[in-house]
Amino acid sequence: MKKKILVDMDGVLANVYLPLIEGQYTNKGMIKVIDDLNGIEEYKAFPDLKKIVSSNNFFYHAPLMEDAIEGLKYLNDKYDLLIVSAATEFPGCINDKQMWLQKYFPFISYKQMIFCGKKDSVMGDIMIDDHPKNLDYFKGHRILFTQPHNINLKNESYSRVDNWREVMQIL
Repeated sequence: MKKKILVDMDGVLANVYLPLIEGQYTNKGMIKVIDDLNGIEEYKAFPDLKKIVSSNNFFYHAPLMEDAIEGLKYLNDKYDLLIVSAATEFPGCINDKQMWLQKYFPFISYKQMIFCGKKDSVMGDIMIDDHPKNLDYFKGHRILFTQPHNINLKNESYSRVDNWREVMQIL
């Protein structure tokens, strides 16, 4: 029996920082440079975060993380793969996220997609996420995907990866 692996969408499969930077500029004229956001929580880095991500098709137009297609194919072949996204926080984004997954990952079935409000009820053996709040409760192998908001976090109970190449190397 294959181990169950849970993979987050935003910040792991989808690069949401680029459209957040663009949205903040559009809304407030604030120019953000990604390296200046290191160690800053997203809600503090992007005062208009809720407005930006609630805009039409925000998630559908998010760019892919580099090597995410190859990485997810690798995991899908090796593990019982579930995509787990805390999508109910932003009404209207569930359809965007499902269409985005179908566009880039046609090998992922709708049965492998879990859209929820909180990830602590989803069980598995391995979790890849960019938010410690999702990993902290998880009992299995925890993999923190580096993003600006978590770059300064030191926690030896996580494995840290900076990209999909590193995910494939450790798994």
